[in-house]
Amino acid sequence: MNVRNDDELLTIGVFAARARLSAKALRLYDRLGLLAPAHVDEVSGYRYYRAAQVDRARLVAMLRQLDMPLARIAEIVGTPVGAEAGDRLAAYWGEVEARFAAQRTLAAYLRGRLSGRSSEMYEKFEIAMAEVPARVVVTETRHTLADELPAWIPASLGRLEEAARECGGSTGAPFVVYHAEVSMESDGPAEACVPVADEAAARAWAAAQGRGRHVEARVEPARRLAYTRITKAQVAHPQIIAAFEAVEAWMKREGWEYDGPCREIYFADWDTAGPEDPVCDVAFPVKRA
Repeated sequence: MNVRNDDELLTIGVFAARARLSAKALRLYDRLGLLAPAHVDEVSGYRYYRAAQVDRARLVAMLRQLDMPLARIAEIVGTPVGAEAGDRLAAYWGEVEARFAAQRTLAAYLRGRLSGRSSEMYEKFEIAMAEVPARVVVTETRHTLADELPAWIPASLGRLEEAARECGGSTGAPFVVYHAEVSMESDGPAEACVPVADEAAARAWAAAQGRGRHVEARVEPARRLAYTRITKAQVAHPQIIAAFEAVEAWMKREGWEYDGPCREIYFADWDTAGPEDPVCDVAFPVKRA
């Protein structure tokens, strides 16, 4: 019976054979800071590993097969074996599955577009018009990519709704304005907005925040909006893209032009809403062509 001596120093060749990895992979792991040799000869530059490092080397290799970012691999291999390490892996894989689900939905959406069925997809959205008066809003602006929106939108609107208490209270549904495209390649900016009652108090609040917060109190002009109402499930990407495009197709067909940046208006309690409950209006300010 062979008994492994975990303190035994092994050449990179012997260690690579035991770990079932190539010497090239081990050099890469060292360069990435994931698995450093136990000893490097100062004269020859030869690398030596301890037998105890075999399990870590195999773990790094398997985690890399999951396309895990290096920083996440470092977190997991640096965590003692146990529930916490397992939870870290489960959290990462949950993110992967959510991303694959979103990509699967996007692929189905794009297949419909490329197959010439866009009009069929747009027909399920009912378009309406609304007149919105001028109002004072407190806002928070950020350059953000699409994958950051699900976290930033509720956080920023929550901060602004708290600020509204100092500004005479909220007077309408919060909304998010997209001043330029927000995608995985374009970062907007996006502007979260909450209507408030007291303009003087709102401007005082904004002035007190300092420039680092990217907040503002301003008057949002009166708007005529073309919009469609969507459910909580439809807010997810890419379903929401179809909603925006459906409104734009209706505008073109009915002879309306853009009169300001598009927006999402969140009129329902997101936390208590179910997947099929209406929660958001996707809207474009419009004027006659």
